[in-house]
Amino acid sequence: MADAVGAVEGAFRALGERRVERPAVATVHGDDGAFHIKAARMGNYFAAKVNGNFFSSVPRIRGVIVLADAREGKILAVIDSIAITTLRTGAATAVAAQKLARCDARSILVIGCGNQGRVQLRAIQEVRPIERIFALDTNREAARAFAGETGAQLVDKPVDVDIVVTCTASHSPILEAARRGTFVAAVGADSTEKQEIAASFMASAKVVTDVTDQCVAMGDLRHAIAAGVMTREDVHAELGDIVAGKAPGRESDDEIIVFDSTGMALQDVAAAAIVYERARASRRGSDFAFT
Repeated sequence: MADAVGAVEGAFRALGERRVERPAVATVHGDDGAFHIKAARMGNYFAAKVNGNFFSSVPRIRGVIVLADAREGKILAVIDSIAITTLRTGAATAVAAQKLARCDARSILVIGCGNQGRVQLRAIQEVRPIERIFALDTNREAARAFAGETGAQLVDKPVDVDIVVTCTASHSPILEAARRGTFVAAVGADSTEKQEIAASFMASAKVVTDVTDQCVAMGDLRHAIAAGVMTREDVHAELGDIVAGKAPGRESDDEIIVFDSTGMALQDVAAAAIVYERARASRRGSDFAFT
């Protein structure tokens, strides 16, 4: 996780410093979900990820990352996307928390107790000394398993904490308010159908995006704009600009800040490059050639 946080922070900094092209994204709808295609170049690497996100499927998300040499187009690796996506999503939250959560943040509420919830907690613990963990999930069995592994206290509704992470497949708002000074990482709304944060709450908070164009198209920001309570101009900044020092992060302890995280392809390149390089160094994986 520490390596992933460092790599993802570098990706956001490169974007903020305009040293890389803005990542590309496309969506193709299926019968019960959608395919998302995200692509970007960073340094000598290019990566394209194709993920299917289907609500009735188990697992709900599956896909592949194709990593290529950006200088000559040679395909270097084909990698299952789920572990990388989960890890880099948590890493992005950690990078955001470093800039947007209060320095004295000690408590966290994780809404959504699946694998992503576990990774999100682990990522936050990399950057903040969390002392109290609360967990909320409509699936009580999943919540109990999460609590057993993490020591979290189970709750039936959102509670006042320093950091809230929402990582669900919800199609309607599950967080409508937070106390002053809270940092919220809204992770689950990675398609047009999903929503976790109430539009009115988004409008009342300082909103930071990973990639504003994506958040307008598929994030919680999309729903706030559709409700007429925000415009894209109301976004405080992209995380890359904050990491690069071009925009301020948290400016007071009283601010409520929402990080709208839809997942950008530069995160995938950064994480996939580490996996590829370490796999080559340790001679893991299977060599093959397309014919």
